[in-house]
Amino acid sequence: MSSQSFRSSRPDGWTQPRPYRDATLRLMTHGPIQPMEEEPGFLARLFGLR
Repeated sequence: MSSQSFRSSRPDGWTQPRPYRDATLRLMTHGPIQPMEEEPGFLARLFGLR
């Protein structure tokens, strides 16, 4: 028997670990982290609502 394994297709992306991403690389790709709350719109800020 051979100790080599044979694969007919590439490994599934769900089973392969993702490569390491530094926080700086994430920032350059996606920008700064945004807050979850939605900021009041222009008119709400203009009239002091909320």
